[in-house]
Amino acid sequence: MLILTGVCLLLLVFLVVFAGSSRLETIEVEGNTYYTDQEIIDRIVTEPTDRFAFLLYLRCRYQEQERIPFVEYVSVEMSDKNSVVITVYEKILTGCVKVMGNYLYFDKDGIVVESSSEKKEGIPVITGLEFSKLILYEKLEVQNSGMFQTILNLTRLIDKYELSVEEIHFNADLEVDFLCGNIQVKLGKKEMYDEAAAALVTILPKADELDKKMTIDMTDYTPGQRVIGTYDE
Repeated sequence: MLILTGVCLLLLVFLVVFAGSSRLETIEVEGNTYYTDQEIIDRIVTEPTDRFAFLLYLRCRYQEQERIPFVEYVSVEMSDKNSVVITVYEKILTGCVKVMGNYLYFDKDGIVVESSSEKKEGIPVITGLEFSKLILYEKLEVQNSGMFQTILNLTRLIDKYELSVEEIHFNADLEVDFLCGNIQVKLGKKEMYDEAAAALVTILPKADELDKKMTIDMTDYTPGQRVIGTYDE
């Protein structure tokens, strides 16, 4: 019993000495795109004891973390006794809808994962549809059940081809328009939009160079077809 107590005391002394010598000097942040490094650090390093790398590591490992919008979770690891690496695992957002001044962001499965007054760059806004259900942490429900799969397919194509689409608009006939800055792309109503999206990889940069407000009609587009834009007054 005395031996066990002595071992525990020695271990405690070692931990105290090690913690005291692990003054935090360097913080590296990786995996973040929605927040700056400093914004992440300000969210994570919040307690007086966090000025020691070892104590920061222990707290983040065993204590429940504050929820950060657009972030799934954060891990903190020690790279040496005076340095930590904060790795940010962000939620994968595919689109959003604007309701009463707030943006409701949904993931690839259609689950509404965040609500924010901020519009995140690179996430298209869906307009022109009526949603029968918009509840945080639940799946979006569109009055036309087949339209949600169309929305997901479009947002995946935008991500795949890295298209600068700010808004996906549906008209009363459920025809699709992409809004890309000054450029409106009319895609019409199709079963698949893959070929048109692939063509936009080269079309959009050329149209953007003209720096004009214009409409590009791809309603009846077929691969290899010449695409002409018309200037808007």
